[in-house]
Amino acid sequence: MNVPLIIEGKQPLSGEIEVSPAKNAVLPVMVASLLTKEPVTIENVPRLRDIEVLLDLLAHLGTRYAWEGRSLHLHTPEILRTDAPYELVSKMRASFIVLGALLARTGEGSVSMPGGCAFGPRPVDLHVKALRKIGAEVNEEGGTFFARRARAFRGRVVFDIPTVGGTEQVMLATALGDGEVTIVNAAQEPEVEDLGRFLTMLGATVVGAGTSQVYIRGARALGGGRHRVIPDRIEAGTYLLAAAATRGRVTLQNANPHHLDALLDKLAESGHRILFGQDWIQLEATAEPRPFNLEAREYPGFPTDLQPVATAYLATVPGVSLVSDRVYPDRFTHVGELARMGAELSLKDHVLAVRGHKLHGAEVRAFDIRAGGALVVAALAAEGESVIAGTEHLERGYEALEAKLRALGARTRRAEPLVQDAAD
Repeated sequence: MNVPLIIEGKQPLSGEIEVSPAKNAVLPVMVASLLTKEPVTIENVPRLRDIEVLLDLLAHLGTRYAWEGRSLHLHTPEILRTDAPYELVSKMRASFIVLGALLARTGEGSVSMPGGCAFGPRPVDLHVKALRKIGAEVNEEGGTFFARRARAFRGRVVFDIPTVGGTEQVMLATALGDGEVTIVNAAQEPEVEDLGRFLTMLGATVVGAGTSQVYIRGARALGGGRHRVIPDRIEAGTYLLAAAATRGRVTLQNANPHHLDALLDKLAESGHRILFGQDWIQLEATAEPRPFNLEAREYPGFPTDLQPVATAYLATVPGVSLVSDRVYPDRFTHVGELARMGAELSLKDHVLAVRGHKLHGAEVRAFDIRAGGALVVAALAAEGESVIAGTEHLERGYEALEAKLRALGARTRRAEPLVQDAAD
């Protein structure tokens, strides 16, 4: 049962927490474990719903897995099935990249159209076009994509726009075998760079991951090993924005400030004091923040996953801010719910005008992960009590959210579930 989260606002966050490993880095590494017959261990994995969903899919394909504390052991000595059916991939869009791994390991695979959050279409045409470009035969029938490797993957893929999933798809498809591929206009996100490190550890040659041009040369066989993923920059950004919205002071440990340059620059522009070291970030909020404009775009630009959360923060800042999203122009499912809390928002031609002032508590619902993060930030800053439904989305992306918020002084609790009277 998804029990609503209740937050009593107007309590400045204060204290220190540790940032979890990045969900968006763990998921492609888990998929990459399909490429080798050898055991793989991923250290310090967040216990999130999306991780469990992908484990179900990997187990369907033949992966044996076991938890040891926060370490996840994965072993796929053989692929038992080459299909990823709708009931398994419909819950999460990241699952589509298993197609590249199946092509590399078995030469064929079928994956249904992926699902996930509900803030706009996620076309996979860039994935399909890229796989065809390097030598795969890909056909679609009834919402399922069937792919076959007719030859060793070779050539150049030039993406029209940088795509994280598309870049990872090509890397996975090429890392095993005799292929040799160059990706031009590749996604530069830290999660792509982390996948490159993992594939290199397994024995593939990957040069330039994390830059706009990536070269991959496959290996005839890949080994195993241990890997520790990067910190979650989106979780870190959410807590920084929550501290700014509540005019608090927080320190984040296990955080990479260089992955958050765009956000830290905006927070400094808003007037907050930012300090950081190699693996920590501290924000001390100003009592009178200034508004700013932002356009979410591909890394190293402002992250689209933090656009809704930043919007919630800006709703508390006097003045007018303009928000747009070049990655997902329709990513505004949070707007109506923030309006319930008193936010003054106006959306026109994919540009959101935010006029900041005091918020009040309300009953709201999260429709995707980061919209949920936005509602949490708004609730923390609002006067009174807020009830957030749709907490299953929060559980997909934020590990130990309530415990971390309480560690920073937030007042949170779960709503009492309705119980049928036994006498009825």
